[in-house]
Amino acid sequence: MLIKQKPDIPSSQITPQDVYLNRRKFMKSSAALAIGGSLPWLSLGSKDALAMGTKFENLIESPYSTKDDELTSYEDVTTYNNFYEFGTDKRSPAKFAYMLTTRPWSLSVSGECEAPKDWDIEDILKQFPAEERIYRHRCVEAWSMVVPWVGFSLGDFLKVHKPTSKAKYIEMLTLVRPTEMVGQKPGLFGSVLNWPYREGLRIDEAMNPLAIFAVGLYGEHMPNQNGAPIRLIVPWKYGFKGVKSIVSVRFTEEQPLNTWQEQAPREYGFYANVNPNVDHPRWSQASERRVGTLFGRIPTLMFNGYEEQVASLYSDLDLTVNF
Repeated sequence: MLIKQKPDIPSSQITPQDVYLNRRKFMKSSAALAIGGSLPWLSLGSKDALAMGTKFENLIESPYSTKDDELTSYEDVTTYNNFYEFGTDKRSPAKFAYMLTTRPWSLSVSGECEAPKDWDIEDILKQFPAEERIYRHRCVEAWSMVVPWVGFSLGDFLKVHKPTSKAKYIEMLTLVRPTEMVGQKPGLFGSVLNWPYREGLRIDEAMNPLAIFAVGLYGEHMPNQNGAPIRLIVPWKYGFKGVKSIVSVRFTEEQPLNTWQEQAPREYGFYANVNPNVDHPRWSQASERRVGTLFGRIPTLMFNGYEEQVASLYSDLDLTVNF
């Protein structure tokens, strides 16, 4: 997962501080920016114009939100992404994800549960009211964002399916559709990973109140390049755990093998907890660069700053081994 450094941002593109602080105002201005065409791949030619950019009504502001971090701008959040299904560099998802059709969309839940079900995304949105959660988002390449996600409790969603006593883990899969996801096509990009993209959590991790299924950001339905129409957010873990465009959830008794663990087991483990004391084999994890800032780095926090809420989940693990 190599990273290219982002070029300096022209002063005309830096969001003023007063707009950052007034998040509701910024939601409106950022939506207008996208519709206005300065980021044409977000709107023009999209197969899902009615879904992308559509605002959620009556959003609840979650008590779990990060309180003191400045938000990363809408433009940076939607144009600087890891989503290998659309290419391996950070800019490719915003260029190519418009090709993805996200309506209709189904998500199957199966495995060790009493109530398996095939969901339509619209039924999910009706049954699980969305709320806004501002979370830090830390990537293993040592960059980070602060994103106002829109989503709902992953635990609440899982409980509906009545997992059995054998359900120790969940496995989640991303869509495979090479006709629309150019990074999955055979050739240079298609050979990078073994599709579909797979991720997993322990049941107790999935039930933690911080874990959500996200369906939007900045008050709007999820842009394709950020994982439309539904993706995972576990804010105390590195970003590669956040499987996007999910089509399958399966309760399992055995720990699933996640994609990057399969690809490079020396570098990427199952747990992927943010731990500044354990370096990646090719770089330090002790500090990070906040996307959208021009200078400097900040110290990385244990569990990405959510230690109080999640440290007890790992009290019996050696986190230098279970990385």
